[in-house]
Amino acid sequence: MSNPAKFRFSVDRGGTFTDIYAEVPGEPGFRIIKLLSEDPRNYPDAPREGIRRILEEVTGKPVPKAQFDAGQIEWIRMGTTVATNALLERKGAPSALVVTRGFGDILQIGNQNRPKIFDLEIKKPELLYQKVIEADERLRILREDENTTAVDGKIVKGITGDRLAVIRPLDIAAIKSDLKAVYDLGLRSLAVVLMHAYAWPDHERAIGRLALEIGFTQVSLSSQVMPRVKLVARGDTTMVDAYLNPHIRTYLDSFKRGFKDELAQTGLLFMQSDGGLAGADGFTGSRAILSGPAGGVVGYAMTTFDAERKQPVIGFDMGGTSTDVSRFGGEYELVFETEIAGVRIQAPQLHIKTVAAGGGSRLFFDNGMFIVGPESAGAHPGPVCYRKDGYLTVTDANLVLGHIQPRYFPHIFGPSEDQPLDVEAARKAMADLTEEINAYCAAAGLPSMTMEEAALGFIRVANEVMVRPIREISVMRGFDIKAHVLATFGGAGPQHACAVARVLGISQIFIHRFSGIMSAYGMGMADVVTERQQPSSAVLCPQALKDIETIFERLEEKASRELQDQGFSPKAVDTTRFLNLRYHGTDTAIMICRPEDNDYAGAFRGVYRREFGFDLFGRQILIDDIRIRARGKAAGLRRINAPKAREKPPVLDTAQCYFEDGRHKTLIYDLEKLAAGHCIAGPAILIHQTSTILIEPDCTAAITQNGDVEIKVGAGTHTPIGTKLDPVQLSIFSNLFMSIAEQMGRMLQKTAISTNIKERLDFSCALFGPHGELVANAPHLPVHLGSMSDAVRAQIQRRGSDLTPGDVLVSNHPAAGGSHLPDITVITPVFKDDQVIFWVAARGHHTDIGGITPGSMPPNSRSLEEEGACITSFKLVENGLFQEEGISELLRAPGKLTPAPGRPAISGTRLLADNISDLKAQIAANQKGIELVLEMVDHYGFDVVQAYMKYVQDAAEEAVRQRLKTLSTSKGMAERDTIRAKDYLDDGSPIVLALTIDRKDGSALFDFQGTGSQIWGNCNAPKAVTKSAILYCLRCLIEKDLPLNHGCLIPITVKIPKGSLLDPSSEAAVVGGNVLTSQRITDVVLKAFGVVAASQGCMNNFTFGNDRFGYYETIAGGAGAGPTWHGQTGVQTHMTNTRITDPEIMERRYPVLLREFSIRRGSGGRGRFNGGDGLVREVEFLEPLNVAILSERRVFAPYGLEGGESGKKGVNLFIRKDGASISMGAKNEILAQPGERFRIMSPGGGGFGTPTTDEKTN
Repeated sequence: MSNPAKFRFSVDRGGTFTDIYAEVPGEPGFRIIKLLSEDPRNYPDAPREGIRRILEEVTGKPVPKAQFDAGQIEWIRMGTTVATNALLERKGAPSALVVTRGFGDILQIGNQNRPKIFDLEIKKPELLYQKVIEADERLRILREDENTTAVDGKIVKGITGDRLAVIRPLDIAAIKSDLKAVYDLGLRSLAVVLMHAYAWPDHERAIGRLALEIGFTQVSLSSQVMPRVKLVARGDTTMVDAYLNPHIRTYLDSFKRGFKDELAQTGLLFMQSDGGLAGADGFTGSRAILSGPAGGVVGYAMTTFDAERKQPVIGFDMGGTSTDVSRFGGEYELVFETEIAGVRIQAPQLHIKTVAAGGGSRLFFDNGMFIVGPESAGAHPGPVCYRKDGYLTVTDANLVLGHIQPRYFPHIFGPSEDQPLDVEAARKAMADLTEEINAYCAAAGLPSMTMEEAALGFIRVANEVMVRPIREISVMRGFDIKAHVLATFGGAGPQHACAVARVLGISQIFIHRFSGIMSAYGMGMADVVTERQQPSSAVLCPQALKDIETIFERLEEKASRELQDQGFSPKAVDTTRFLNLRYHGTDTAIMICRPEDNDYAGAFRGVYRREFGFDLFGRQILIDDIRIRARGKAAGLRRINAPKAREKPPVLDTAQCYFEDGRHKTLIYDLEKLAAGHCIAGPAILIHQTSTILIEPDCTAAITQNGDVEIKVGAGTHTPIGTKLDPVQLSIFSNLFMSIAEQMGRMLQKTAISTNIKERLDFSCALFGPHGELVANAPHLPVHLGSMSDAVRAQIQRRGSDLTPGDVLVSNHPAAGGSHLPDITVITPVFKDDQVIFWVAARGHHTDIGGITPGSMPPNSRSLEEEGACITSFKLVENGLFQEEGISELLRAPGKLTPAPGRPAISGTRLLADNISDLKAQIAANQKGIELVLEMVDHYGFDVVQAYMKYVQDAAEEAVRQRLKTLSTSKGMAERDTIRAKDYLDDGSPIVLALTIDRKDGSALFDFQGTGSQIWGNCNAPKAVTKSAILYCLRCLIEKDLPLNHGCLIPITVKIPKGSLLDPSSEAAVVGGNVLTSQRITDVVLKAFGVVAASQGCMNNFTFGNDRFGYYETIAGGAGAGPTWHGQTGVQTHMTNTRITDPEIMERRYPVLLREFSIRRGSGGRGRFNGGDGLVREVEFLEPLNVAILSERRVFAPYGLEGGESGKKGVNLFIRKDGASISMGAKNEILAQPGERFRIMSPGGGGFGTPTTDEKTN
């Protein structure tokens, strides 16, 4: 029971401010305080100082700043960014990593993709460890049907039920020596991450015992921190724990030392990322990352969701630098793998999506468009109105519009932090930007804008940016967004609530009376939670459910005991059972809470259907994890009732505010003076010490019995949008078009079956105009940019008048705009009133479509038919019916071909079921695009949408013209001048470019005259590939966000000699053109501009398989250095950005052993700035397999620039069982026997500038 005579503190220690909500004895029963989180001149610790001030105020007695008595405090609950900040700023404990030999660089390589695909200077986050120990040990997962008599090593049974072979026992003496050496360097924190330790942890435990004996004070074992398959994510999570735990302990000890008894008699709990509280001992780094935002989710879930009505809630938490959105429908929605601060974390976390838009987001006008963020003004210097010479932001725009009232906002600004917001400075900055906008409008023949119209335009654009993640967590997961309540909180959220709700079509808003400190308030509403889990590899069936009953009971006992040890009675503890389930052959696991009827399979299928729109009947369901969540029901905060209304609501003040339909007299109320039952019609402003709530016109606010605010949202005044250009609408439509392409991509990733599309993300989605012109291409994969429009136009020419609603086309032929055969494009017309108004398309790389080698990436193909199924045009869906028989026949067709004399046999697809499933996923992605397009057309009208489709393309065209003029000037070129570049493929074929820029109109001619003839091989590239490479290079050179559309190519003329390797015949082999020649075209274009040295110039296409399966991957290498930066190591460059399969997943699924995946040190070219190093990847085969490599840069090295040295050429070796190595050259295949290995050493990047020393400085 709680003690009303004692204090209870809920604290949110954020990055900028610390918020405290306290329940206190007496009236009104609570206190609120907000402090700067860092203010060392005035106090050492913000949470402790806030607690001290409240105690002093309520008791009326002085409380010392040094240690003070906590006897009056019942409990303190805290969410803190201590862990997050340490991770972001890399201020954790100096740490070491122990990993299986051959994988010392695995966490640095990660998934090998780069974070921003158009940044030539590729940046990766700093590593969390200082030293790596490679342990001599190795496990191998055995297949179910594998005969153990032929297996080397001891056979053990894992906790997952798997059989494993210990093919290399742990070398205790060696690891002990290595640990001592690291300890002697002063490192005391250790992460241990061994291959397959989630299934058999004995080696990790042995190393852990040794480390503790030696004296390490923090030892994190991956098998304990997060026992789940996926080496990289589990490794990162364990590393985070080892890195952050000592830092967290130091903070907690320092916090407790500020109290006389170190809180020995006071409850001290911390919010975890999963929305549950934990004691100080259980608060760990990997579970603390979302500590603050989690409090906000708990707060709105506990105060907004009505258990009887069961109306789901969208949480909208808008702060200074970002906005967090989430959803609550009666149960907390958890995710188990996310990426934060560049680190992959496998731990239960509330499903919170973050977008870089908040009150501090900066405002720009560029290229005729209103742009909000992603740059933030931060807390320092902050917005212009903060009086610290800051930047123009969303907060300033709200201030200019009157939506924030300075006299009712805390006076904490300026150098001495005691002045109000500076409205005049905000108005001047907005007026200056409005002048810039009006200068553009005058030149474009558009009407001018007032300062308020400009400010409102920026708010509308900001709102459009923020609704995108809301749609992602709701609409994209099969939920009706309009059926939700919008729970708004955070410092800036309540000012945007009505507008955001209107954009989403939501009619009801809930704003808690303490919305400005909702995260702090939520800490006091949460329960204490602990979890236990055990990995599994069982197939879901009645026997498996019987077997795991015992596991559930054991896990429940452990979790319940932990909570009872913290003082909870058995009755106050309840447990929930979960199974993490997925379909066999897929990677999408769904955590299923135990259904009332215990039918896990039925519940899983229901969720799968809702999320993905289809089911995979007939496939086995696998159990990945068995999980228990135990909850100790803690005494939470008491809801305080507001007095009942007895008279009209008292008006505090009036103000003039600007809204969509102009200026309005707006009444201002003090929320604390309003009573339950008061109704207030908008426009109005409700002032509270923690927030400003804006009630827009045609909205009505009602005060609830607890003093919270419920808002009914009306339709509002809609100014009709005409077809004449409006810069604000241009920005909104640019966002809308891109959002459609992005949501199509998310649908494709969700619904695809193959690892290639789902995990490696080898796909692209795009939206096209009625004539096939590109409108928006989500930045998925650069090699697909711009090239799909040729495919759409080819279908329009062939099928334009032959289509009806319900038809879907499929094509992959290079002569019909394809890139190479594995990239199959599904194209769907969007009909409105029997007229095609748009097209949508989804292109995905299918792992196998037949041909002469498994994986359909033959190194030695001589003609197109040898590369697999060729589809020029086929109705994949006709009148709404999926043509499975017809497409199956096309995919099997290569197997009926007679090969040319002396050429290998040609196979049809080896993975028909996966092809069919992925094609259906592509259809689903297109259908999502159609729904979104028609929704947009219904909302705005076709004429308006069509007009803005053209305006967005015009903006892109103008951006490219301006950048070409700038580049021409910066290179010292004449008004019309030509720069040249040349490079060679490994067979000696030249790629020659003469690039002429005309500064008068900002146009460019890319002339490839002199390029080599069509090749008797497969490095021929269809014309669409050259176009993609040029578009990618232009986007990199523009160095700013730009709609990737048809407009980008209007200033560009491309001349390619017919019959050359860049415009081959329709029968030519092209599989290498898309993945190899595209990289060389990119190198040549960038070489002409002289902006960056050559990157690895290859994708290192590696395939293996047999009649049953094909596996395909691309391997990263070194990036080229630039004039001010070192090239990045071990990363995908330029025309690809696909991920690589996790080592443990690869070994579970395929008959191979990954012997090494490491950095090829010293392979980057030396220079003033060095090129990045390539990688080493060595695979051992466990059964006879066809193995192929398709690569480049094995003859001609990646060039350096300005005196920089070349990177090392790549090397491909085949290693026999006796250890003998055979060089495979750049393109080759071989039949591998068990025990034989393939070793790929990818090229490094070129250096930039003359080296200044004999040693690398990278």
